[in-house]
Amino acid sequence: MKKKTLCYTAFLVISVVLCGCKGQAKAEPAPSSEALLGGWEMAEHEAGELPEDAQKAFDTAKEKLTDGDYTPVSLLATQLVAGRNYCILCQVAPKDAAEKKWTLVYIYADLQGNAEIMNTYDLYIAQHSMPKE
Repeated sequence: MKKKTLCYTAFLVISVVLCGCKGQAKAEPAPSSEALLGGWEMAEHEAGELPEDAQKAFDTAKEKLTDGDYTPVSLLATQLVAGRNYCILCQVAPKDAAEKKWTLVYIYADLQGNAEIMNTYDLYIAQHSMPKE
């Protein structure tokens, strides 16, 4: 009798578990074309001209770039946050130097259309352009 009760109980438990799992859909991976919140996404456009949204953010924020003349060359990546971050490669003609340099400019554009420079990083491509210590 104990065996029958145990078998019926096991059968009932398995039936309930299987019925409960029947209606659940499998989790599908997000398509690669959708930006993940907080993840950087490589830009897909031709070099030489920024997409309209990136150009608008650059134009709004560039007032704070006072150490030289910044010319945007290419949008490298974007990051979806509460707004959008942009990583833009710029060629810079510094006010206090004869030689141009390359700089990464990170811009944050909020949802209201405001934009600000978050950071800049100079790129040292050749030995002769390394900063003197």
